[in-house]
Amino acid sequence: MPALHPDVLAVLRAAREAGSRPFETQTPAEARAAHLQRARVLQSPGPWLPEVRDLVARSGEGPPVPLRLYRGGAAPESGLSPCLLFLHGGGWVLGGLETHDSLCRQLAHHLGACVLAVDYRLAPEHPYPAALEDGLAALRWLAAEAGALGIDRTRIAVGGDSAGGNLAAVLALMARDGDAPAVAFQMLLYPAVDLAMTGESYERFRDGLPLTAATMRWFIDHYLPPPLDRTDWRASPARAASLRGAAPALVLTCGHDPLCSEGQLYAARLEREEVRVTALHLADQMHAVLSMDRVIAPVGEVISFAAGILKRAW
Repeated sequence: MPALHPDVLAVLRAAREAGSRPFETQTPAEARAAHLQRARVLQSPGPWLPEVRDLVARSGEGPPVPLRLYRGGAAPESGLSPCLLFLHGGGWVLGGLETHDSLCRQLAHHLGACVLAVDYRLAPEHPYPAALEDGLAALRWLAAEAGALGIDRTRIAVGGDSAGGNLAAVLALMARDGDAPAVAFQMLLYPAVDLAMTGESYERFRDGLPLTAATMRWFIDHYLPPPLDRTDWRASPARAASLRGAAPALVLTCGHDPLCSEGQLYAARLEREEVRVTALHLADQMHAVLSMDRVIAPVGEVISFAAGILKRAW
């Protein structure tokens, strides 16, 4: 097993000393409060940006979807900026605009462009497909309102971390099939892409980390309770019949993460099916590392790298 970065070891030691409880031993409400508190401890406030404002995507087909727009850098000469539609992680049960505010600010800063964060509905109160429906509604609203927002509709990307990476990957396939507005790129940060939990890394990471096989089982049981089909590609994009024709991708994986093997296999399959993909593997890091920039030194450079890949794709 690869060695852990010293900063990660320090985070794990501090969590043990503080008596941090695994999410799966808590109620969803307790876990959400703990997750938000961890975010406040582990993340920096993020950089100042020229514009940060809350919006709402409204349609006649579903509930309003809260959004937050981040605009980084000066407006381009064309007057229109590219935009990353970002879907947060948290196992479809935790997280929201506040837990990922810092990461979205950093991405917008490094991109010198817009990031639109989606506050989708959470399980178990709103199980699958509610989160996906909200992500799709946000993407459709962004494409429709792009001009009014100063955004270039032809340079919209989708992205997210963990559960958000799952939603982004599904939206990218829907866009390929014409069931969602076109996207130019997909940024998949330690994504969950096969909810059948068959990856070999689930066997390696059963304890000692914030995210374990048991934690993922707890998340998935809330998101897709029986008898919902976990092999449907709209829940498990790795189960899609084909990935060919999807938008170019960045797939980031971490060595100490039960999602590691499925993310690596997804990146390999994208490449095999002739989708341009950049695969970045952080062997000494753990899941959700990009939300720990206050305490894990390399995080800022990784976020900058991810933004650089997207900027070049745009």
